[in-house]
Amino acid sequence: MKRDWAAADVAATGGKLLKLALLPLCLLAPVTAVALEVDELIRHMDKLWRGNTSAAVMTMTVNTRRYQRTMTMEAWSRGKDYSLVVVRKPIKDKDVATLKVEENIWNYLPKINRVTKIPASMMSGSWMGSHFTNDDLVKESTFEDDYASSITFEGERGGQAIYEITAIPNPDAAVVWGKVIINFEQTSLAPLQALYFDEEGLLVRTMTFDQAREIDGRLTPMRMRLQPEDKPEESTTIIYEKIDFDVPLEASFFSLQNLKRRR
Repeated sequence: MKRDWAAADVAATGGKLLKLALLPLCLLAPVTAVALEVDELIRHMDKLWRGNTSAAVMTMTVNTRRYQRTMTMEAWSRGKDYSLVVVRKPIKDKDVATLKVEENIWNYLPKINRVTKIPASMMSGSWMGSHFTNDDLVKESTFEDDYASSITFEGERGGQAIYEITAIPNPDAAVVWGKVIINFEQTSLAPLQALYFDEEGLLVRTMTFDQAREIDGRLTPMRMRLQPEDKPEESTTIIYEKIDFDVPLEASFFSLQNLKRRR
């Protein structure tokens, strides 16, 4: 038996990614129904901060052994094929930008007025010295396209009712993770935590989500904290100051010309 997703706002995008909406699963549900529900949740997850289109202002704080730095950024997206992120502060990084158009990704460095294409081999590299990767920022990979996912736990853990999704990469997927485990709060369907493992099954990093706020009918976590397993004293935190969905954005907005103009 399948429950209604509408209350969780999966219907807002036609049955949605990390953009959240999961329905509780009956343990006696048919296999086909379970598979459909997992797919719906994963789509919802993939679209949680993106929607059909989005425009956002956010801050990123990077803590390492050697320094702490904070950046303010603007970001726009259109589906999963188009995104643009532009640094606004601090002054020394102002207008540094990253653009994604379908399979192509570029960085713009305003100090030397240079656009550089990012090869696939660098998608797992650090973005602006943070613990987030280039892939994280432009969301090149998606759970729907690149992973086979299943519900691996449903119940109470740590005094909280959760759904646990385990995602295993498809054989031909260009991703660096050997496995990703995502925990969702059952009632709100908000993501709580994502655990990223390498191909040897070792935990590499943990992402936590909190400060969820209802925006355009969807409960969206406004803070994400990324903790590398091998550097427990370090972290990178992104806080969304503002995010709007379904804003008017044409594909032409995401161009190399606009990459330089968004100053």
